[in-house]
Amino acid sequence: MKNSKYRNMILSALFLALAYVLPFLTGSIPQIGSMLCPMHIPVLLCGFVCGAPWGTAIGFIAPLLRSFTLGMPPLFPTALCMAAELAAYGLFSGLFYRILPRRRCFIYASLVIAMLIGRIVWGTVRFLCTGLDASKFGFAAFWTGAVVNAVPGIIVQIVLIPIIIILLEKANLISDR
Repeated sequence: MKNSKYRNMILSALFLALAYVLPFLTGSIPQIGSMLCPMHIPVLLCGFVCGAPWGTAIGFIAPLLRSFTLGMPPLFPTALCMAAELAAYGLFSGLFYRILPRRRCFIYASLVIAMLIGRIVWGTVRFLCTGLDASKFGFAAFWTGAVVNAVPGIIVQIVLIPIIIILLEKANLISDR
């Protein structure tokens, strides 16, 4: 499709805007706002809808843009680690969605694989940022940051994203699969 490049550019800009704005909305819920991982949803959707290259770019840019313009998240190490994590989300959600068979179970598989790889990337970059010092960032800190504190966001992502993708497929709004 000739216009798919422009379509993906416009949709990616929309997903970037959502990644920028959603933390404002969830931040109004102090107890679990950041635990909802609001920036993850638009990045994962971008990977599914626009493809791996666009999802990777938006995932990398979103936390850095918020950090540079708002100071949140703090650039080092939080935004830097999130940029790597979200880039992995965008890359792998788009990649696995494109290469796996066209069945609903594979939407879930693409999502879960992307979420697992993204969290591993986050942990790896965070460990590198601590100077490879396990006393500063060991397995317990990884588990707490990547899983325990993110359970509400993980649940929202696993429930919401496949529903959105299925609806977009039914409406023939996802192309070039």
